[in-house]
Amino acid sequence: MPLSKEDLEKHIKDSFPDSKINIEDLRGDGDHYSATVISKSFEGKSKIEQHKMVYDSLKGKMGNELHALMLKTRSE
Repeated sequence: MPLSKEDLEKHIKDSFPDSKINIEDLRGDGDHYSATVISKSFEGKSKIEQHKMVYDSLKGKMGNELHALMLKTRSE
């Protein structure tokens, strides 16, 4: 079962309460998203570390309910 845009945003927001999140459903199928996440939590972290932090917030949903996530991250 695909992951809804709202559920995706909730998972990220739960891990990064201060974040600004913009999510776009790329194909309208609930399985391919683009997300921009801006959070102070990313300060001093490499892009790889930032992306890993976001993937960790999805608690195993990446590769299961969520097939593809094009991710952009930055600190405020």
